[in-house]
Amino acid sequence: MPLLPNEDADKFRRLNVGSVTALSLIAPASFEDRRLSTELVHNASCVIDATVERAVRTPKTLKITFFAHNLETTIEGIVFHPKPYMMHQFHTGDRAFFSGKAVCEQGKWEIIHPNKIPAVGALVPIYKTPLRIDVMRRLIEKYITVEALMADGIPEPVAQQLYAIHFPKLPHPLNDSELYALKFAELFDYMRRLRLKRRYHKTAYRASGNLSQWIQTLPFELTEDQKRAIGDIEADLRSEYAARRMIVGDVGSGKTMVILASVVAMQPKCSILMAPTTILAAQLFEEAQKFLSNLRIALVTNATKKGSLDEYDFIIGTHALLHRPLPEAALVMVDEQHRFGTAQRHALTKLTDNDSPPHYLQFSATPIPRTQAMIDSAHIDVSLIVQTPFTKNIETRIIGKSDFSKLLEHIRIEIAHNHQILIVYPLVEQSETINYQSIDEARGYWEKNFERVYVTHGKDKEKEKVLTEFRERGSILLATTVVEVGISLPRLSTVVIVGAERLGLSTLHQLRGRVSRTGLQGYCYLYTNKTGKNERLEAFSTCKSGFDIAALDLKFRSSGDLLEGSIQSGKKFRWADIGEDEEIVRQVKAYLDL
Repeated sequence: MPLLPNEDADKFRRLNVGSVTALSLIAPASFEDRRLSTELVHNASCVIDATVERAVRTPKTLKITFFAHNLETTIEGIVFHPKPYMMHQFHTGDRAFFSGKAVCEQGKWEIIHPNKIPAVGALVPIYKTPLRIDVMRRLIEKYITVEALMADGIPEPVAQQLYAIHFPKLPHPLNDSELYALKFAELFDYMRRLRLKRRYHKTAYRASGNLSQWIQTLPFELTEDQKRAIGDIEADLRSEYAARRMIVGDVGSGKTMVILASVVAMQPKCSILMAPTTILAAQLFEEAQKFLSNLRIALVTNATKKGSLDEYDFIIGTHALLHRPLPEAALVMVDEQHRFGTAQRHALTKLTDNDSPPHYLQFSATPIPRTQAMIDSAHIDVSLIVQTPFTKNIETRIIGKSDFSKLLEHIRIEIAHNHQILIVYPLVEQSETINYQSIDEARGYWEKNFERVYVTHGKDKEKEKVLTEFRERGSILLATTVVEVGISLPRLSTVVIVGAERLGLSTLHQLRGRVSRTGLQGYCYLYTNKTGKNERLEAFSTCKSGFDIAALDLKFRSSGDLLEGSIQSGKKFRWADIGEDEEIVRQVKAYLDL
């Protein structure tokens, strides 16, 4: 990326751009047509080559008589509330170019607010930026050339289209090839900046465990996606550079087995895994004990007695790991990585007693659109686990107040079959602005009419204890979205989401993913007070794959900003649509050789 001259650095900073390519993405909002007029059109701008025959100033107006050579006619110009300096533009006998709005009143043509212009023959762009229009024009004229764009890495056909956007021969709306050029250039500039943020560190640790032998001992067949992700990780762990990979898998896609395979690959070196909750850490610990029976495995939580961890092959823990001395580890993993702050994730890699940087893997159960993953890959390696070991059978329905009696009947039947019910409320306490019951308002009804009702929410300090007790003994759990990620509830068959239209589709999918974890017939009820058709919820109810839902969520909420770290709603791309432009992303990725 060529360095920008210092004299214009402040202008680029005010425009929030860092390259010629980024500057070219600020397309003109409109154009002023400075070609000489061949006729006058009422209420349209005109340009004349004229001699000033007379200029008369009154207290409220300045009237000028022009002879327009290009139109071969005399025409009046009028300036309302003129400033003294305006007189200098109109000297009797001078010939110059003037522009203004032509109006025809009672058969007589006038030019309103004529303005002297330096030259004619071009379309002059109008930019809406923090800079003055003339300053912005000069900046564009100075930097936006086909040669400068190509020097910045843009392919020639795209560079020519970008140049044509700023310097068109005729006024016209953006055509398909120009829009493609803007999208390509925006994605190119963005992914290039992501790539520049990437760091490669040599490591002394190499995988030497016998993965194929371990996989043969498993009592089930791994899915092709699991095998592919494990293959990606094994290649990373055998490299001379420390791995930085994110593994994204849908709810129930079998990420746990990929985590355990990574530990096996790294043997005999130590591996560490940080999970966001005690419950999730304990579940992973149980799975590790089952499938890695020959390894020494430790579970570290706030309740764990402090002692040396040096003797263990695999250490699983919560953020309590951040407050313990950790042994040398060749592999550091973070599960549900989005639940931890960046500082916490980085702190874990720094706490290990290492002379060489460890390999680092992040796992997430929040699916992202395939296009997003392709863009992410400029910054970090990405593996997607789309397949699930078994097909979930979950029926999704949109319900309202009139369906409540049928819902109660369903709940009683499921409890009679020793199944569990989760009811997710949008609030803990009553609110005047949200037209739904809170947990505090609703719990009395459920506790009065049903047995073994448990309640928890995000601010509940005992929530993990409540969730554990509910798993063993409960029938109905009232909660907020605190249960979105984490706990496995094998008997949970039904989730009711109150005020479903208020949640993002990815969150709805995470909540729906709590049910049918062991092949039970599952039910997801989307409760809404809104009447009429709800396109978002209807699309969600017919969609099963988390990756497809992530793309739907993108469509309804628009994309986020990976570079600045906020991948939620709020569109940051000016031209590209990562929900629709997968093919262009693929082309840019190939062009950048990512």
